[in-house]
Amino acid sequence: MNKKIVKRGLIIIALGIVIGGGVFLYMFFQPHRDVQATKTDFQLEARQIVDEYLNDANTANDKYLQEEGDSKVIEVLGVVAEISEDFNNQKVVLLKARGEKAGVSCTFTAETNKNAVSLKGGDIVTIKGVIRSGAGYDEDMEMYEDVIMEKYDLVNKK
Repeated sequence: MNKKIVKRGLIIIALGIVIGGGVFLYMFFQPHRDVQATKTDFQLEARQIVDEYLNDANTANDKYLQEEGDSKVIEVLGVVAEISEDFNNQKVVLLKARGEKAGVSCTFTAETNKNAVSLKGGDIVTIKGVIRSGAGYDEDMEMYEDVIMEKYDLVNKK
């Protein structure tokens, strides 16, 4: 009797490991979302999205995030205030007009980095990507935080 219980227990544990491993591998090797090939959900100016998040972050999240939590695809028009690189050598472009409290920080991908090389401060650009976090005010540091967006590529440069 004890051998049957141990045998069944081992079979159940083995099945759990196999099923759990299969789910992990399925999730890990799922293709990444091709943001640039996806239809744009919103086209707006940088200051509009910043103002929406500063006025009411919950309403802005309801508007710009899907029910699963993924961001809708957004095209943002703005003035290039600053260009930098992150630790992965990806271009990060800050869209922010003079006098604005916060801007939109847009991180390009390794594949789209080459399109950001020609950008310089003062350029008016439209770029397309997804939102990672909204703007806000950090009371401890007494400063505004930018809208953080990623998977960006240049759509138009004026």
